[in-house]
Amino acid sequence: MSIENKDNINKIVLAYSGGLDTSIIAKWLQDTYDAEVITFTADIGQGEEVEPARAKAEAMGIKHIHIEDLRAEFARDYVFPMFRANAIYEGEYLLGTSIARPLIAKRLVEIAKEHNADAISHGATGKGNDQVRFELGAIALAPEVKTIAPWREWDLSSRESLMAYAEEHNIPIDFAANKKKSPYSMDANLLHISYEGDILEDPYTEAEEDMWRWTVSPEQAPDTPEYIELEYEKGDIVAIDGEKLEPYQVMIKLNELGGKHGIGRLDIVENRYVGMKSRGCYETPAGTIMIKAHRAMESLTLDREAAHLKDELMPRYAKIIYNGYWFSPERQMLQALIDKSQEHVTGTVRVKLYKGSVSVVGRKSPYSLFDEKIATFEDDAGAYDQKDAEGFIRLNGLRLAIEASKGRDLS
Repeated sequence: MSIENKDNINKIVLAYSGGLDTSIIAKWLQDTYDAEVITFTADIGQGEEVEPARAKAEAMGIKHIHIEDLRAEFARDYVFPMFRANAIYEGEYLLGTSIARPLIAKRLVEIAKEHNADAISHGATGKGNDQVRFELGAIALAPEVKTIAPWREWDLSSRESLMAYAEEHNIPIDFAANKKKSPYSMDANLLHISYEGDILEDPYTEAEEDMWRWTVSPEQAPDTPEYIELEYEKGDIVAIDGEKLEPYQVMIKLNELGGKHGIGRLDIVENRYVGMKSRGCYETPAGTIMIKAHRAMESLTLDREAAHLKDELMPRYAKIIYNGYWFSPERQMLQALIDKSQEHVTGTVRVKLYKGSVSVVGRKSPYSLFDEKIATFEDDAGAYDQKDAEGFIRLNGLRLAIEASKGRDLS
């Protein structure tokens, strides 16, 4: 929506991190729309205390402040369903930012309904994917609620103008003068932490070692590998080394283990939905372990054609999430198929963590389709008649033989 339509906006629910940008947005919304601002701060495992956002919001005269721990819901209802699909965008990215946005959008519109608010607002810029994800989610769940995107409306186009606005309106800067502020634009949750901006805007420049926050460098990781056992039920990890854990606890534990061994670093140039290429660095320790182990569990328990069908559909499923269509009929349809495929994806995977790598070293399942009697290189006691392969090859080669007999050169 545009500022011209501001007269019928009386209440706005803002996705509020407590940082400088969203604090400026909160004040800007109050002044520009002459509306009550309600803040919503979500703990989705970003690893930073979210409660200080309450004091900052109160200092701006905000009366209704929502601070919620959504880690359990985020892992259970968003990350784990996505990992049943082995979702990867453009062959590398594990969708850490993408999968967090639908949940935030959902709570924004739910809180808006609770307060009879007219609009929601977010701090995503007009160049990024997050504006699309927040707003498509809101449209799917509450099309009657308007969305205000300040970065597309205001004239605060630089860091200097933001700082000047903060000084003019007595908005506190988040870091003390003797502390170094990270030069990167960062986003974190249970699944990952991302880095963009500063020297990363040159795709040929290597990221500085002190940028990384969750992982040690593989060179500095322990010289002794660590083995862990991941127990699966219907495609989801339910225990680590015999300890039963909730989904969010699984991710916390695997982030700790993976980070210690330098696992999960990624440096990519990706294609944003809005059209530009963007260079970003990511740390996804838990996700890197999870996807490797999940594929190992499926390799033992999924039928060949079912597994291949999943692999064919996965890029489409990943693009749906990346582009912001989590709440869409096509994602729901694919999710039903994916969840159906996981009925027998139950068992244990043993992995080795060592200097930046995750290696699967064992897998077992009560639903295993691996038949040692048939697969063995030793005497199979007639379980498999090798003579059957001759007819199989002849039938599959028939069309090729016909091509050649008609003089067609297939070389």
